[in-house]
Parts: sequence; structure tokens; C-alpha cells
Amino acid sequence: MSRSQQPFFMNNEDDVDFMPIIPITEGEQEEDKSIVFPEVIPVLPLRNTVLFPGVVIPITVGRDKSIKAVNDAYKGDKLIAVLAQKDSSVEEPSPEDLVEIGTVAKIIKLIKMPDGGTTVILQGKRRFKLLSILEQEPYFKASVEYLQETELPKDQNFDALVSNIKELATQIIQLSPNIPSEAAIILKNIENPSFLIHFVAGNMNTDVKEKQQILELNDIDKRAEELNRLLHRELQFAQLKDQVTNKTRTEIDKQQREYFLQQQLKSIKEELGTDNVAEVNQMRQKAEGKKWPAAAKQAFNTGIEKLERMHPSTPDYSVVYNHLDLMLELPWDETTEDNYDLKNAKKVLDADHYGMHKIKERILEYLAVLKLKGDMKSPILCFVGPPGIGKTSLGRSIAHAIGRKYVRLSLGGLHDESEIRGHRKTYIGAMPGRILQNLRKVKTSNPVMILDEIDKVGNDHRGDPSSALLEVLDPEQNNSFYDNYLELEYDLSKVLFIATANSLQSIQPALRDRLEIIDLSGYAIEEKVEIAKRHLIPKQQEAHGLAKQNLKIADPVIEKIVESYTRESGVRELDRQVASVMRYKAREFATNGKMKAQVLAKDVEKILGVPRYSNDMYKTVNQPGVAVGLAWTYVGGDILFIEALLSEGKGELKLTGNLGNVMKESASTALTYLQANAKKIGVDAELFNKRSIHIHVPEGAVPKDGPSAGVTMLTALTSVYTGRRVKPYLAMTGEITLRGQVLPVGGIKEKILAAKRAGLKEVILCWQNEKDVKEIDPSFIGGMTFHYVKTMQQVLDLALV
Repeated sequence: MSRSQQPFFMNNEDDVDFMPIIPITEGEQEEDKSIVFPEVIPVLPLRNTVLFPGVVIPITVGRDKSIKAVNDAYKGDKLIAVLAQKDSSVEEPSPEDLVEIGTVAKIIKLIKMPDGGTTVILQGKRRFKLLSILEQEPYFKASVEYLQETELPKDQNFDALVSNIKELATQIIQLSPNIPSEAAIILKNIENPSFLIHFVAGNMNTDVKEKQQILELNDIDKRAEELNRLLHRELQFAQLKDQVTNKTRTEIDKQQREYFLQQQLKSIKEELGTDNVAEVNQMRQKAEGKKWPAAAKQAFNTGIEKLERMHPSTPDYSVVYNHLDLMLELPWDETTEDNYDLKNAKKVLDADHYGMHKIKERILEYLAVLKLKGDMKSPILCFVGPPGIGKTSLGRSIAHAIGRKYVRLSLGGLHDESEIRGHRKTYIGAMPGRILQNLRKVKTSNPVMILDEIDKVGNDHRGDPSSALLEVLDPEQNNSFYDNYLELEYDLSKVLFIATANSLQSIQPALRDRLEIIDLSGYAIEEKVEIAKRHLIPKQQEAHGLAKQNLKIADPVIEKIVESYTRESGVRELDRQVASVMRYKAREFATNGKMKAQVLAKDVEKILGVPRYSNDMYKTVNQPGVAVGLAWTYVGGDILFIEALLSEGKGELKLTGNLGNVMKESASTALTYLQANAKKIGVDAELFNKRSIHIHVPEGAVPKDGPSAGVTMLTALTSVYTGRRVKPYLAMTGEITLRGQVLPVGGIKEKILAAKRAGLKEVILCWQNEKDVKEIDPSFIGGMTFHYVKTMQQVLDLALV
């Protein structure tokens, strides 16, 4: 099919050996009908190429006349007559050197090459007959007569002939290694018989005269017959060439194989018994100082003897070597000395973290037990709380306080059990589990290991990492943890594991049972102000080159940043806002060489922009049917508006706002209770039949669910049915029963702190949640009033005005 070894082969002789073919689409055929073909047209002679209608070819134009002809045609109607030369050796052809039948082409693209040449992409349009050459300077211009294409025969003989052409061309492609395999795909997808004939003829490995003979035939069936004859000849040549090539390749392959084996044998003979002696001796010396269990010592001795007998070039050598190297690197009985000075530990914890008094007391108690007992037979600590409150850094502080090394293992998104237990060492790319990898890195068997984001461990067909963690985190089992790569039991009982999580809901129950849960709730505004003063501002001053500047930010300014620019339980967003202030001051200092030493409240909006959050939104809750609830999320507490509205209908209940099943059930329960106690509450019972009720919780893109919205749902429904407004700056949380009782809910501290951040003044809670409120530092909730209720009637009496 082609003599070239690449899809586009161009030379500087106005020719192309291989033509990338693009079938003409229906849109292009319609375009052809609209083209006006001129009777006088520029001529482009080609040395050894014949252009067929429908064919797209790239050529490199090198002759001056040809370059001028192409440039002028491209500036005009982009049409040019393409003729083959009778003798390709003629450098400057005359009119007598050109054939009479050619193809008018459209110039699709003209590309100026860096070497000064011109590359032009042509698409054949119509055959023509050369009548006479009218001009020879600056290039040939000719008078032409356009030839009409005959209609395609509609008989079976022609169809069989076209099918045979496609089959022969496919066979030739398969037998020719130099032809790209994509050519067969292009060929298979050509459905137009006329274009198929031109496609194959243009790419056939034959001389110009035979291609020109095909082009000059007026009948398409005659062209097909001639092409079929030439393809049979080409196929026979390709088959013969393939036989010769295969025979030659077989002989060469045999010689190469023998040469390779000879070289390998020579290398083995030169290196046998000398290369691995130094490595084995070095490993033996390391092993002499190890304090490891008898099973590990026996496994090492067996492995080192096996390694000694192996040659370094064998595939198993690296497997055995890496396994022994891991055994030597692991800290089997190497520990750091603990510092159980509880006063020092308390000092370190207070310096690193503000507040968290209950948490710190629990940690100190934990350390006291470790000091007295000296073992890890106690539950694994798990810090649970919203992001940004310091769970991971608290673990680092514990390591600092007792003088242990610290290592963090991130479990977020972990879904392969082998990440914990390791891979079988015979697998390609096998590694030990991440537990042993980290112990190998810190070189001690008693570090503080933080298992970060344990609630975000996933599972799939590769296993369940949570199940692998059961053994790691069980004090009764982890003294004999088995790693698949190590193939030995390893004692993890000296490791102080501390897990962190945002939520307990997604932790496997069996795994949760092995953890001692310590709740870390969000920070109050007062705590955030202190954290900013003690930690965030000094850290950001250092990070922005302002450590030596006496920069002051007063408490009211920090409080304004907290209230107007953050809405979070942790302090990450506050840290970012402080960084923004520092960048502003750094720019001021770098520009002027000095800066104001104090950031004032009026400067905050200039630096940070318009406040993002405002408590004024709660002033707008002044119409019946709108109540404010409190919700718990994994990022802390949040405020929840619940809206109810009556409309004409037959008493249907409609719920929107991306609610979960629990909240939908709360709404149904509230409506049923209201219907059953309509007279007592003061609702016209006829409204339930004449009006439909729609309950909506704004921000429908956020999924909402939980058992905390029952009282809020009933309050909103009662408000809209009675027309009584809900008291402003009032929030509530709690679940209800069909009997009208209010049930306790969780996450009270987070919810109350969210209400405090939002500027709410009163909160209605179940009487059983009073103990949760008493655990909150009174200074954090100053100015707030709490109402503890037992029944829904008490809620309505307090909430509705």
C-alpha cells in the first residue's frame, strides 16, 4: 500500500509518498456543488504523485513557480490544477512534460516552514482535461475542461469487485509492517465505493504511470477492474516479501538469543560467589546487637543462610534481602525513656492548648495509670470532635509531654487492608503495613502513634481496613500483631495509640468498642480570643516576618473577627483570617518601612472586606410559621431555620429541604400531635381539611437529618396554624413523642455554642439536658437564658407570643 514508514512523509521535490486520506462528509459534498470551477486555473506539477478526487495529501512545495502558484491560489478561490509529470527526473517541466488528465484540488491549509519551504494540504475535487497552457510565467496557467464522473453501477458484479478491493487492501496492510495499523481501520470505515477506489489507488505501492492510467479511465467500474488487477499483483509481492522477512527474522532471533545467553553466562561466571559476601557479613554484624524474640532470631538465621547460597542475579535474591533488611531495621525491643512527670505534662499541655480542662484532666489520669502500671492494658484513646479544634496537635503534645517520639498515620480514604497488614512478600512491589513502616522510620517501639481520621476508613473488594485495625487497637491482641510481609508476630503493646475522628457514626461498632471516646467540643468565642492571642497571632507574625514588630490586636478586634468572619467550631478559619491581617500589615511595612502598631476595629473591614456573617438575620424571624432550631454536624453546631406555610388544598403535608427519614418522621409526628390536640392548643380543626401544609428547611442542597428538630417542627406548625409569631432570638432543640413529651438529644455544647455565636439569647431544652449545660463554662454562655421543659405545651407557652 505504501513505501513510507510514517503517516506523513514529505520531501522538497513537490511530492508526497504517503497520503493521509479523509473521507468527504455530506457537508463537504454539498460544498463541492457550490464551488465555481474556473475555466482558466493555475497549474501545480507533481513529480511522482497522482491526486485522486476526495483524497487529501500534504506536499512540500520547493520550486519557485510552484510556490508562487500556490500562494496566489490560496489568496484567491483556493483552487489549483494538479498534474503529474511524465518524467519525474525533469527539474523544470515544460507544457510537454505534463500529462493531460489531472485533478482540481482545493487548498485546505498553507503552512510556512522554518527552512523557507512551504507545506500545502490539498483535497482533490474534480478530474479535468488539459486543453492548453495559456501562461508559463510566473507559473503555469491553463485552460481546462472538467470531466463528468459516471454513475456508480448498481449490479452485484460491481459490488463484489468493490468488496474484493477492500479485502485485498486489508490483506496487504496486514502483511506490510511499515504501514500504520490505523490504515486498516480507515479502510474498514469507508462506505463510498468511489472514494474507496480512489483511497486505495492513491496509496498503492506502484508507479505514477499505472496510477495515472486509473485516473484517466472515465468509467468507475473500469477503474475498479484495473485497480483489482494491480492489487492482486501487489498482494503476491507482499506475501513473498513477508515469507523472506520471517525466515530472516527467525535466523536473527536465534543468533541474538544465543549471544544474550552467552553474555549472561559470562557475567555469572565472573561474579559467582563474590558479590554478596560483603552484604551478608554486614547483615550478620547488625544482627549481633539486636534484642529480638527467639522466633525472629531463628527466622533471620534461616533467611541469611538462604541469602548466602543465592546469587545476586536471581529474582528471589532481592525479595529475601529486603525482608531481612526490614527485620534488622525494626525496633524490636528498642524504646525511649518515658517521662511521667505529671506536673511537667500539665505544663506542656497548658502551653500548647488553651482550655480543654476536662480533656487535659483525663489525659493526665491516663498518664498516671501508665506511670503506675507500666503497660498498655487500657482502652485506646479516641479524640472525637469537629475539624480544627486541635485533636491531632493534642496527640503531639502528649508525645512531647512524656518524652516519646511522635508519628502520625493518616487513615483518611484508606481502603486496602494490605495498607495495615502488609502484602505477601512474594508479590511484585510488596511492602510491610504502614504500622511497621512508621515504627521502622521512628526507630522506637514505644512512640505515640496518631491514627488520624479513623472515621474515614473505607472498604471495598480489596478488604476492610477497619477489621485489620481491630487487632492493632485491642490491648489483648496487639502484643502479637501479624504483618503479612514480615511473616512474624510483632509486639505493638508498647505503642501509645491515639485515634482522632470527626464523627462516631461511620466507625465500625466493633472498632468503636475498643476505643475510649473523649469528646472535644467546639470553642466558645472567649476561648477563640485567647487561642488567637496565645497561639495564632504569634505564629502568623513569625510566618509573615513580623515577629520583631510590636504589633497589637486588642480583644474586641479579635472578637469582631471571630463573630463577623468565621462560623466554625474550630479555629482554622480564624487562623486564615489572622493570616490575612498579617499579610496586610506585612505589605504596609514593606511599602512604607513602618506600620501602625495596633489593629483597630475600624481597620478590620478594610483588611478583610465586608463581614461574611451577621446576627441581624435572626431579627427577620418575625412572621408566623418560622422557628429556629439547633443542629449538630460533624463540623460542630449549626443553626437551622424551619419554615411552615399554609396553602389552599386538602390537608396534604409537603416536606422540602433535602430532609432525612428521621426529620420527615418528626414532621409527621408533630402534625399528628397538633391535629389530636387542636382544641387544647387553640387551632381551628377545619384548617387541617381545608389547607395544605408545606414545611421547608432552607439550604436544600445540604442534606439534613437527626432527632433534634421535633420541638422546632411543632413550634413552626403551631405558629402558622394559630398565626402567633415565635419569640425573636429564641432557639430550641429536642425530640417529641405523640404524647407531647420532650425527649433529650445530644451535642448540647456544640449547639449552645453555635447559638451563642449566632447571637441568640434564649434556648429551650429538655429538662434531662440540664446536666449537659452545667458542664459548659458559665463564662462562655453569659447573657443566655435556658428554659428546661418536659412537655410540648411548655415549649409553645415559652416560644409563641
